[in-house]
Amino acid sequence: MIELLGMLAYGELLAFDRMAADARLAPDLHRRAILSEMAAGEIANYRRLVGRLVELDADPEGAMQPYIEPLQAYHDRTVPRDWLEALTKAYVGDGVADDFFREMAAFLGEPDRSLVQQVLHDSRYNEFAAAEIKAAIEADPKVANRLSMWARRLVGEGLSQAQSVAVARPALAQLVANASGDQAGVQALLKRLAQTHGQRMATVGLNN
Repeated sequence: MIELLGMLAYGELLAFDRMAADARLAPDLHRRAILSEMAAGEIANYRRLVGRLVELDADPEGAMQPYIEPLQAYHDRTVPRDWLEALTKAYVGDGVADDFFREMAAFLGEPDRSLVQQVLHDSRYNEFAAAEIKAAIEADPKVANRLSMWARRLVGEGLSQAQSVAVARPALAQLVANASGDQAGVQALLKRLAQTHGQRMATVGLNN
C-alpha cells in the first residue's frame, strides 16, 4: 500500500509541474485558466496523499523516491510541442494511469480505497480535453493522424517505464499480482486497460 501511495503521490506532484507548464501553450486565457485549475487540483491531491503517508508512519519522500527516475523519464520523453499534444497527454496518458490506479484501489482497505478513487483526475477536465481534441479533428481531420501517433508514443513510453518500475520495485509488482490473483489475472487486467484505452481513443476520433 505504501508503494502504491508513494507512486501516486509523486505522480500527482509531477503532474502539477507539467500541467502548470503546459498551460502556457493554451491559445487563450480561458483555456490557460482551465489547465491551471487542473494543476491546482493535482497539488491538492498530492498534499492529501502525503498526509495519508504520514498517518501511516511512512516517510513521504522515501515512499516517492523510487518513482522519481522512471516517472521523470516518461515526462522528459513526452514533452508536448503544442496545445493539442498537451491535451492528448492529459487525456490519454493520465487516463491510462487513472484506469490502473482505479483497478488497484478496488483491493485496498478503507480509507485508502476512497482516497485513491478521490484523487484520480476530475471527469470535468477529461471531458474538456476530449471536447477540445474532437473539435480540432472536426476542423482539420488530418490532426487525427498526428495525435494518434502521439498517443501511441505516450502509451509506449508509459509501458516502458512501467516495466522498469516492476523490475526495480518487486513489492509493487507483487501488489499488482496479488490484486489480479494470478498470471491469468494480470493478463486480464492488461486486457481491460487496453480495452478502456481503445474506447477512450475512439471517443475523440483517434486511431488506437
